Amino acid sequence: MKTEIPVPQGWLDPLSAYLAWMRSARKSEGTIYQHSYQLRRYARATGNEPAPVTLEQLTDYMASLDALGASARRSARQAIRGFYAWAELVRGWDNPARHLPTIKAPRGVARPAPEHSVKVGLSTKDLRTRMMIRLAVAAGMRCREICQVHTDHLRRDLVGWSLVVQGKGDRQRLVPLPDDVALDIRDSEAGYLFPGRIDGHLSPARVSELISEALPPGITAHMLRHRYGTRAYNLGGKDLRAVQELLGHAYATTTQIYVGVEDDALRRAATAAAGF
Repeated sequence: MKTEIPVPQGWLDPLSAYLAWMRSARKSEGTIYQHSYQLRRYARATGNEPAPVTLEQLTDYMASLDALGASARRSARQAIRGFYAWAELVRGWDNPARHLPTIKAPRGVARPAPEHSVKVGLSTKDLRTRMMIRLAVAAGMRCREICQVHTDHLRRDLVGWSLVVQGKGDRQRLVPLPDDVALDIRDSEAGYLFPGRIDGHLSPARVSELISEALPPGITAHMLRHRYGTRAYNLGGKDLRAVQELLGHAYATTTQIYVGVEDDALRRAATAAAGF
């Protein structure tokens, strides 16, 4: 269950209003939760009232996060900038957050799960977890997407089976499925494939936990998604746009991180380069 960080009294009204505005703008619940979490964390750590606030106070807080990864610091910066942009527009507050320095993150690299780890995961005796792994392996789905799979999302056309995937930001995409995975979904009890107490299905965190427990140490569900992207690119004609659609990325630059070059291709290139 998600827990909320207590905040000073002065934050309750503007924070509630900001989150309500985000919902009216049809932001995803995941995005709303992250903004709420980051703003509560800021308020609790600094003790600052939401207004007035200075650029120095905001930069001091961001500097206190230096031990965190770039992604976590960017998330904090995004939430703070979003809140004060709203406050400037709606309440007429000063907005020093617009001057917060950008945070450059190092370019990520593909981390596809090794083939032996996939075999280990698929050998689990827990049928529910095995199906989760099959969806990650065969469709490259995120944990937040796997947990929401519903029998009504299955589609059949003249070519084969596909699944309507509920992606980030309420975006949907259609992902082709192997027949064996599709038929197991079709033959399941009607409803969510992984029932739970959060909106009727398991939480993304629980799906991630179950998959990680079935995989070898150090291998995660997201590495299965990297494996899918790498194989889709290298074995599917190196069509980056097609892989972008399959993975549900808004930007091709994100997809490029997922489509690593397979080890044997690297070795062939290195061998050729080393020849005389």
